[in-house]
Amino acid sequence: MTRRLLLSYLTLAALVLVCLEIPLGFVYSRGERERVINAAKDEAESVSAFASLSVSAGRAAQDLPERAAHCAERIGGKVLIVDRSGALLATSHPVSPREERDLASWPGIAAALRGTATADVRTSTIGGVEYLAVATPVRYGAEKQGAVRITVPTRMVHERVHHVWLLLALGGLAVLTAVAVLGFAIARWTGRPIRELERATHELAEGGTAVPVAITEGPPEVRSLAATFNRTAARLEHLLASQRAFAGEASHQLKTPLAALRLRLENLENDIALHARGGLTAALTETDRLARMVEGLLAMARLDESAAERENVDLDRVCAERHRAWVPLFEQQGVRLASAGDYAGEVLVVPGAVEQILDNLLSNALRVAPPDSTVSLESRRHAPHERRFPYRPTGPAWVELHVMDEGPGMTDEQRRRAFDRFWRAPDAPKGGTGLGLALVQRLAHASGGEAVLRRAPRGGLDAVVRLPSAPRRTSPGAPAQRPARPLQTTTPGRC
Repeated sequence: MTRRLLLSYLTLAALVLVCLEIPLGFVYSRGERERVINAAKDEAESVSAFASLSVSAGRAAQDLPERAAHCAERIGGKVLIVDRSGALLATSHPVSPREERDLASWPGIAAALRGTATADVRTSTIGGVEYLAVATPVRYGAEKQGAVRITVPTRMVHERVHHVWLLLALGGLAVLTAVAVLGFAIARWTGRPIRELERATHELAEGGTAVPVAITEGPPEVRSLAATFNRTAARLEHLLASQRAFAGEASHQLKTPLAALRLRLENLENDIALHARGGLTAALTETDRLARMVEGLLAMARLDESAAERENVDLDRVCAERHRAWVPLFEQQGVRLASAGDYAGEVLVVPGAVEQILDNLLSNALRVAPPDSTVSLESRRHAPHERRFPYRPTGPAWVELHVMDEGPGMTDEQRRRAFDRFWRAPDAPKGGTGLGLALVQRLAHASGGEAVLRRAPRGGLDAVVRLPSAPRRTSPGAPAQRPARPLQTTTPGRC
């Protein structure tokens, strides 16, 4: 923000200086040019009048050379006086014979012999005079006239104009420097409250406590914004604390009654008639489901409370452990658990996230997988330039975990709602709580990733969890990439 404000101040100041100094420089240059031309014309008129009197009095040969030399010495230039035929009458500087023969053909002298005064002016790009020659007719007698040509040195004028332009440039630079210093101070003063708000917002977004922002300086709008932020942050912290406290306390308080209820139902099994055993079994099933729901609520409450820092986790090792743990359960249900994919390496996730994500996804896949089918567990590593998720910006490398089953799958609408808490598909098997996928998505978001559901190639469901890869620690002689792992089914392996 400071850079933007400073750049805007400097841009505005530079625009004002350009609009003022450039016209001022050209006005001064034009004024100097006109002053020099008028002075040269006056000098030429004076010499012309003197030459007219001298020729009329018959003293041209005696007076004109002295007058030309005196005038040239005074102005530091050159003076030429010719008669009506272009013959040289007097000069202040040496003239070669060839130049003397061609005097009548010189543009300024030729026009003066015809009775027209001329001024030949050549200017530089910034308005300085580089060359100035003035020719004036000399009238003596009836229909007789000569010409006076004066060449004025322009070095002083040229240097004066350049000096003024330099002063204008230095003045503009000094003004821009002053504006930069003053603008930087104003920008820092204006941006300091904004930076404090930004710091507090980042801390709050990262799960920190809502520390009030004490802003007593800055623009009134920023102070009002800081006060509004403090009230919003305090209210948000209070709401989150209340929600976490309610979920945690309610879940903890429910665990003991549920355990006692299940124990009492199991004790009633021997005292209930055979025709009522089905109701008792249903009650035990619902009690187990309620217990799992409570565990899910506790897990989500702990996730909200922890706001843990992310750490590097060896994804291959965790996948291998969960594969070994789940293979026996899959074999009991007659379902194969296949494991394959790339070597994923380390991912940057919150502690325990990968284990809970895999347990929930494998549990859901096992619940819907038909007998003699296969559930595939794969990991795919993607380079930074790949964009498998169009709504995610291109960034560091990512790893995708895929859990694919061959079950009935879901419709597009069901896949969009599957991550809502307590939502279950109408045809979902009994025993679910509707919290597993919600917990998976929360863990993925907390780790800086994403979770989505897609249609599997074989008609089932493809649960995809995208996690950020940790920076690789490679030695100079290490290979750039490890080969893909072969497919493994019911034997323990890595994913």
